[in-house]
Amino acid sequence: MSYRGHIKGGVVILDEPAGLPEGAEVQVHPVEPAKAATVWEKLLALAGQADGLPKDAAENLDHYLYGTPDLTRSGR
Repeated sequence: MSYRGHIKGGVVILDEPAGLPEGAEVQVHPVEPAKAATVWEKLLALAGQADGLPKDAAENLDHYLYGTPDLTRSGR
């Protein structure tokens, strides 16, 4: 069984009561903090998730978001 806790004033404080008897022998294994993902890693996780977009969505993003002229119809 394992318990989670934190260090306060050099003493291990368990987050939930464990019901361990006084003097019980325990082992403590520090948990490494999770590495925070960069904004690019978060965006990459979303890559390929959108469904049902027009085939020219990348080229005409401003047209679909803001109503600017459609680049595929402007004869460019």
